[in-house]
Amino acid sequence: MNKPEETPLSCTRCSAVWKKQGTTYCWSDPAGDSSEPAYCPSKREQEVIEDAFRRYTGNDEDARLARVAAEVEGLCYQPVAGSDAVQPRWTRVEDTIALARLMGYRKIGIGTCIGLLDESDKLVQILAAQGFEPLSVCCKAGRIDKLKLGLKEKNKVRPGTFEPACNPVAQAEMLNAAGTDMNIIVGLCVGHDMLFAKYSKSPVTTLVVKDRVTGHNPAAVLYGQNFYYKRLQKQKILAEEENRGGD
Repeated sequence: MNKPEETPLSCTRCSAVWKKQGTTYCWSDPAGDSSEPAYCPSKREQEVIEDAFRRYTGNDEDARLARVAAEVEGLCYQPVAGSDAVQPRWTRVEDTIALARLMGYRKIGIGTCIGLLDESDKLVQILAAQGFEPLSVCCKAGRIDKLKLGLKEKNKVRPGTFEPACNPVAQAEMLNAAGTDMNIIVGLCVGHDMLFAKYSKSPVTTLVVKDRVTGHNPAAVLYGQNFYYKRLQKQKILAEEENRGGD
């Protein structure tokens, strides 16, 4: 007998449920009689969910971070008098400062893109004014030519010129050696941010996500799906001959 095919994880489909009902199964009171959709992991992956949740109830750093993050989430909003509505009151910078303070972090590392040095400098000033010790490392530190990665001149942004490669592992290792309590990503490239997070010994959060076209607001593409960025649902970003998988 063939085993029935398992429905893939697809919580994004619940956006339609939210629009129709104003809530989803995950946000509904367990005391009610709501039923989960077929693709919902709330019951299907209950063992995984409960095992993960147990990690938040201990006394280690992961548990502490989970609890403080939940506390900060609550502090990010303020009630509206005479209404059940809430309104946000903090920016991402303020969220980050609040979490760092409640966790007792003091030394904060910044892995910055060279193109956002000015923004990172302003962040350093804010963190210092808030009583933290900020340290920053630029992605191009060491100025090693991209050609040493095995790339060709045509792969550079400006062929025929000196163009240093990003070195996110070195950024992370320098901040590790400095003993940072947490690290912040400011505009690292896709992939470089992954390597930075992988090699950082301290918890990593992202403050700025690089998007060269939208002024570092990648969500603009998602909001523009009905018109300007509809092409992303119809056209491949790389042609087949360009899709070399890093070769």
